[in-house]
Amino acid sequence: MALTVRAEALLQHGGQVSLPGGTVEPAESVEEAALREASEEIGLNPTQVRILGALTPLHIPVSAFVLHPVAAIADTRPDFRAADREVARILEAALEELVDESRLRRETRWRDGREYDIPYFDLCGERIWGATAMVLAELLYMIGRPPRDPWAD
Repeated sequence: MALTVRAEALLQHGGQVSLPGGTVEPAESVEEAALREASEEIGLNPTQVRILGALTPLHIPVSAFVLHPVAAIADTRPDFRAADREVARILEAALEELVDESRLRRETRWRDGREYDIPYFDLCGERIWGATAMVLAELLYMIGRPPRDPWAD
């Protein structure tokens, strides 16, 4: 699976790990936008993938965006290339890594003077949390491998 580390210079979520994506253009479906954005951000050739379907839309309060995740699969490993201004680097995580229960962890973070205990996936040397982690967790449910409860330890 392809994840991106967003360029530090981006105004929204700079330096964070995310899934390729962006704004849906007029007269474009969510699936068409996902393929276009993946092509622009990571060089994915849309003809090399099959769309499996859409996951649950997710509102992101910090940016006021609504994320519409779309899952796709390729028969062969795509030849990725990062968009210069948007993507600092591309992370490639195998599905086996995502289903490995030891990769789901939790940590304490502070925001606006409040303490939050958050779950995250430890993949490719990065902490993948927030909306991206929520999408990955839903993907695990969809394939019949729901993640363990990180608070059950």
